[in-house]
Amino acid sequence: MTAASGAEDLSVLFGTHVSGPGLGFSIAHFDTTTGVLTKPKFLLEASAPAYFVFAKGGRMLYTCNSPGFVSAYKVDPAKEELTFLNQQPSGGGDPSYISLDKTEKYVFVANYQGGSIAAWALKPDGSLGERTAFIQHSGHGVNPLRQTHAYAHSIVIDPSNRFALVADLGLDKLFIYKFDVANGSLTPNNPAYVDITPGDGARHVIFHPNGRWVYLVTEMGNTVHLFNWDGQHGTLTEKQSISTLPADFHGVSTSADIKTSPDGRFLYTSNRGYDSIAVFSINQEDGRLTSIQYMPSGGKWPRNFELDPSGHWMIATNHNSNNAAVFQIDQKTGKLTAVGKPVDVPFPFSPRFLEPQK
Repeated sequence: MTAASGAEDLSVLFGTHVSGPGLGFSIAHFDTTTGVLTKPKFLLEASAPAYFVFAKGGRMLYTCNSPGFVSAYKVDPAKEELTFLNQQPSGGGDPSYISLDKTEKYVFVANYQGGSIAAWALKPDGSLGERTAFIQHSGHGVNPLRQTHAYAHSIVIDPSNRFALVADLGLDKLFIYKFDVANGSLTPNNPAYVDITPGDGARHVIFHPNGRWVYLVTEMGNTVHLFNWDGQHGTLTEKQSISTLPADFHGVSTSADIKTSPDGRFLYTSNRGYDSIAVFSINQEDGRLTSIQYMPSGGKWPRNFELDPSGHWMIATNHNSNNAAVFQIDQKTGKLTAVGKPVDVPFPFSPRFLEPQK
């Protein structure tokens, strides 16, 4: 898992979103000069790792497992090995999102089917310690099929490490919680949330690199909402809503992932159904988005994607066609160009570039 020849070779880890012998985590190599992604090789068996993140410069890995728990692993970059440390019950069904606070002393999980969020302190060796927070959402939305109860779908900590934002698909709300780094607790802010258009289904939320803008993608609404973020008081003010789909598309599609480029000039979302990556430019004065491209994802049902540390490349995982596709990112326009043929990956969920080891 090392970078070679001036960081021309990066390791990429994939999670397989099913359980079984020989399934879990796999590793591939990516050439940042040519855009060639090798076929992943099996690394370690794990139970449906849904979403995972690296910590400690790539020396630790934390994942939420769909059966209902959270796991910690130690990473040996030189040997390309993962060592399982421990796991904890997630506190609810189908945990679908995991993140860390800025000190990397706490890990947070959103339980999708459980409609709850939770946090754990991390021990000095990186393993999961005691649970420090648990909040159960309640209620339902207007969609009788998709919003029968709360569905917490993502949780992220703000740049100041004082607040947590939680997108709940079932309640059409973006919740705001105060986070206390001294004890890992979460408590409702005042105001406690902002409402999203009924039936749209709040899914993933991210902060712009400048820390002043927040972007939320909705699953059923297929929209991106822009908010101004007041980091002093923990308040959100909506400024824009824009579709992730072209105006002439009339089929069924649901948005999934959302990310900005490292330089904050472009934003990307994935569309499942209209299998594509939507590309937006970001106005550097006010954060507003302009749609500039819809790139076919190279497969079916693009769930997650990841940009390499330089922002020159993207890898998108197509869950229903069992592959991962590579795209080169134009540094001037932000537009994507498909590179090579998609690589086979079984039921891929998250792709993650491992930080180059120095």
